[in-house]
Amino acid sequence: MKNSDAYQRGIRLFNARQFYDAHEVWEDAWRESEGIEKRFLQGLIQTAVAFHHYSTGNAVGSASLMERARKNLAACPEEFGGIRVSELLDSLAQWRISRSRCETTLQHPSLVTVD
Repeated sequence: MKNSDAYQRGIRLFNARQFYDAHEVWEDAWRESEGIEKRFLQGLIQTAVAFHHYSTGNAVGSASLMERARKNLAACPEEFGGIRVSELLDSLAQWRISRSRCETTLQHPSLVTVD
């Protein structure tokens, strides 16, 4: 990552459920990126904003951004930027299913890093 510090800070914020702040930090890294890195960061930003919208009651905005995030992340390798993208996509799919069933205890996924 070109801006590794911002990227890592965004991961910590996302995993702490501070989705709006994670999106803000990742935007700084996104502006400096290119190619697949840019698409990957865009997917993470969209994921964070989707969860932020969900937390504020904007279910329509959340669903829309989650779908766009899924498309961007699906274009990335299974592991990218130290993140297990395939596991993130699986978690997002499970979250989407739970949300569509109106389950009241939705678990937000964490970013699973490569060991």
